[in-house]
Formats: sequence, C-alpha cells, structure tokens
Amino acid sequence: MRSHMLTSVLCAVLLLAPPARADGASSLSDLVDAAAQRLQVADDVAAIKWQTGAAIEDPARVEQQLAKLATKAAGERLDPEYVRRIFADQIAATEAAEYYRFAQWKLNPAAAPSTAPELAASRARIDGFNQVMLAQIGQRWELLHSPECAGELAQTTRTVSDTRQLDEFYRRALSSATQDYCAR
Repeated sequence: MRSHMLTSVLCAVLLLAPPARADGASSLSDLVDAAAQRLQVADDVAAIKWQTGAAIEDPARVEQQLAKLATKAAGERLDPEYVRRIFADQIAATEAAEYYRFAQWKLNPAAAPSTAPELAASRARIDGFNQVMLAQIGQRWELLHSPECAGELAQTTRTVSDTRQLDEFYRRALSSATQDYCAR
C-alpha cells in the first residue's frame, strides 16, 4: 500500500515537473531555450495542419498575435517594435519548420503522422513560451542592447542547440528565430 502511494506521488511530481531546459551559464539561456522549445512545437502544429489540410501560413492570425505581443510589451515598458520584430522572426522560423515537415512527408508519405495533438494544446504551449520569452526580454533588456550581446547569443544558441540535440535544420531555424535579439 505504501509503495503504491509513493509511486503515485512520484508519478504526479514527474507529470507536474517543468519541461527540460537547456542549462548554461549564459544570461540568455532561458530566452533562447524558450525560443527553441517554441520552435519545436512546429512539429505538432505541422502534423495538425497536414491532417486537416490547413494552410501553413495564416497572415491574419500572425498579425493578431504580433499586435497582442506588442501591446503587452508596451504595457511592460518594452519597445513594441523590437518585440514585434523578435516574434515575427520566431513565427517565420516556425513556418519554415512546418514547410520542412510537409516536404519530408510529401516525399515519404509513410512518415507522415497518423495522429496529432489538439490545436488548442499546441497554441497553449506556444502562448506559454511567448510569455517566458517576453519576460526574459524584459529581464535581459540591457544585455540585448549591449555590444556583448552578439557573442553571448551565438554561444548560447550553440549550447541550446547541442543540449536540445537539434538537427541541422532546427539549428538554422533557431539562428533565424533569434537573429534580431541583439538590438542595433
């Protein structure tokens, strides 16, 4: 009885544990890791769109999300255009990842997913990563606007890519998603 209860408690703790993240000494680790995790949701979204025949690009939804994030940024006294640019890059990289998966599945239909998660669940995950990213942008504002940013960002992107075991495509997508982090 006691071991059954202990097992139940341990399972509950594991289910509630936050997702693994790439650790590193960089101040940008949490921001870049959230961007990588957000990018990885593209596989689930691509599977949903593949199965439903939905278009990869949805300009109206993208504009709605960018406006929402820019408004939130302004409310947190962050430059809304900077935040809009950061998330526009993230969305473009995510769309590229979805096209990449579609191309793989078109060339090898047997590899296409037979099931997909609910779109609402994927969007909730994306919204959560957006919030982490926005908070990190605010916390790292000075570094993101400093001369040290480019070097630290390059190293952090490599570290996160290695830790998350991103393939070459996703490494390039992460670099594209983070390309405007260091304000010019």
